[in-house]
Amino acid sequence: MIIAIPKEAATDEARVALVPDTVARLVKSGVCVRVESGAGEDAAFPNDLYAQAGATIASGVSDLLADADLVITVGRPSERVLESMSREATLLGLLAPLGDPDYVRHVAGQGITALSMDAIPRITRAQSMDALSSQSNIAGYKAVLLAAGALPKFFPMLTTAAGTIAPAKVLVLGAGVAGLQAIATARRLGAVVSAYDTRSVVKEQVQSLGASFLEIELGAEGEGAGGYAKELTPEQIDKQRRFMVEHIGNSDVVITTALVPGKRAPVLITEEAVAAMRPGSVIVDLAAEAGGNCVLTQPGKRSVTPGGVQILGQTNLPATMPQHASQLYSRNVLTLLNHVMKDGSLNLDFNDEITRGTTLVRQGEIVHGPTVEALAAGAPS
Repeated sequence: MIIAIPKEAATDEARVALVPDTVARLVKSGVCVRVESGAGEDAAFPNDLYAQAGATIASGVSDLLADADLVITVGRPSERVLESMSREATLLGLLAPLGDPDYVRHVAGQGITALSMDAIPRITRAQSMDALSSQSNIAGYKAVLLAAGALPKFFPMLTTAAGTIAPAKVLVLGAGVAGLQAIATARRLGAVVSAYDTRSVVKEQVQSLGASFLEIELGAEGEGAGGYAKELTPEQIDKQRRFMVEHIGNSDVVITTALVPGKRAPVLITEEAVAAMRPGSVIVDLAAEAGGNCVLTQPGKRSVTPGGVQILGQTNLPATMPQHASQLYSRNVLTLLNHVMKDGSLNLDFNDEITRGTTLVRQGEIVHGPTVEALAAGAPS
């Protein structure tokens, strides 16, 4: 089997799909791995490390994809890569099917098979394949560092000869993987941390990290399938927003992480809540790419309100720490490959829950249930 690793297409993407250590393991198992020249440079993995691991360095897309059986990316591949793939080849990457179902239709038009790392079922035996969790962990950590760098205050309490400095107050909205990592990081930096999530089941996890858990009675449990938060009713959202105004206004830093798969990110921070915050306060919106949890978030940008509140809408935070992000993603991919490979070749068993749930397109046919439903419902691009 021949695996091809192209350069990432997105301009802000510094990660690489497979790191040299993973390549060495695959080569040892009898797999041929080709890496496009320079694919790992931004993640501190130069060509010579791949060559030492046994990979072939390809100078361009045509050399890279010749007879390639499997093309592995982090994000969506470039159009040139997609169009150059053989119809017998398989694509694997974070393809975000529910964020843009029409893209899956486009991939299907190439006649290939496509698997998405962000469609892996959230079941116990697939935990080590969960790339969303590994990358969210990095995003939660980096969000706190960005906030600490922007806040005109210390995070920890300091007692000096000049007096005592009170610790910063940090509020984390959403206690999934990113939120829990943000809580832990903010606590390590000495902040006083509180958190809110619609899923009461995460209360114990929040408290175990030394943070307080904010509770609001919404009249229904906020957990949906697979452990994700589910979309709330308009009445629940309104009640949630009003509850948040006071707590957001009392915070120095607010980090938002709330996402609902396939939906626009819920707006948790209204203009009223932003206006209640003190000058110099910071909002880091990890949901910026999905529209933002703050109504004033500008995806990819840092903005400052007339009241002096800083709103950071930076997207793709894992790519800002590309070396470790690539290592973790590469391990997720390797675990999945070990699951779907047999005797050095792909062996896709569609009776298996993991394989079936991860596969978007099978030889040009869209087979991913949620994507089929989204396309049937006329989901917008």
